[in-house]
Amino acid sequence: MTGPSFTHTPRYTLGDWDNKAAVRVRKNDYRLPDDLEQQLASRDWFAPAFIPYIEHPLINQAGRAIAQRLAANHLVYFLDYTTLLEHRVVNRAVETIVHGELAIPIPSQMKTAALQLYTDEGYHALFSNEVAEQIATLYDIRDRAIPRRIDRLLDVIAAASPPDRPLAWFLLGFVSETIIAKELLSITRDTLVSTVYLMLRNHLEDEARHSRYFSEVFQYLWSALDPPQRDLTTRLLLDIIGLYFEPDTPWLMRSLASVGFDEQDSLKIVTGLLQPDAHARRVRSGAVSTFAAMQKAGFFDNALNRQIFFHAGFIDG
Repeated sequence: MTGPSFTHTPRYTLGDWDNKAAVRVRKNDYRLPDDLEQQLASRDWFAPAFIPYIEHPLINQAGRAIAQRLAANHLVYFLDYTTLLEHRVVNRAVETIVHGELAIPIPSQMKTAALQLYTDEGYHALFSNEVAEQIATLYDIRDRAIPRRIDRLLDVIAAASPPDRPLAWFLLGFVSETIIAKELLSITRDTLVSTVYLMLRNHLEDEARHSRYFSEVFQYLWSALDPPQRDLTTRLLLDIIGLYFEPDTPWLMRSLASVGFDEQDSLKIVTGLLQPDAHARRVRSGAVSTFAAMQKAGFFDNALNRQIFFHAGFIDG
């Protein structure tokens, strides 16, 4: 799967949105396939690359049915998280652009694209919820509390002073939309349950455009910030990027318990995610596009910024 080309796309647009956005041209119902049981014999609910613990020897010993149920749990969790993220975080970030909350001039094409992106994210939330509800019903999955990351991201806003909140909102959206799920880009049609593959493909094709847009807006914003605002942006980005790669250990433990693993074995399964350097490795792998956008904007031209992110383990010196 590859994203669209942006070689000749004007700045601050979503690139022929009317003919490429899923909400405009992908008329899919996202119902689970009639041959689901047959597909599950050789396909997965979710990409194993996004469930690293699924390869643990204890899960392998438990058998494929247990692994599939854990993958279903994780997919529902991911889709619930996506629905909340799109509505409560990304679209709120987009509103700061649309309504001039960032206190910088907003070019008309940037505002138009922001409104289009807002529409995209509403559709992503809709089909994410639709697929999640079907899988949750199929497996009677009832543990659907708000993902810890959503609460942690909203804590960033609560901790910011009111004048700084529009900037904090924008940065939450910028990081979210520039974290590229590289592993998903290589998934083939035969790897996942067909409905899940279709949903992720349509979502990712939109997100490729969103990533480019948010990268350009960040460059525009960074050039307009005064030194105190740049210092605030640096502190916020360090915290926000880290938050996007924290595991939700309490939920993972509950998911493992739901298929019969006791606390001792569950801790063995998740311990790899909790190693001191594991978080920084996830950031380095997952935030490549975020760091590239920051680099292009001139963020790392500042030696102190480079030092801060280097000491966090997020970039090379």
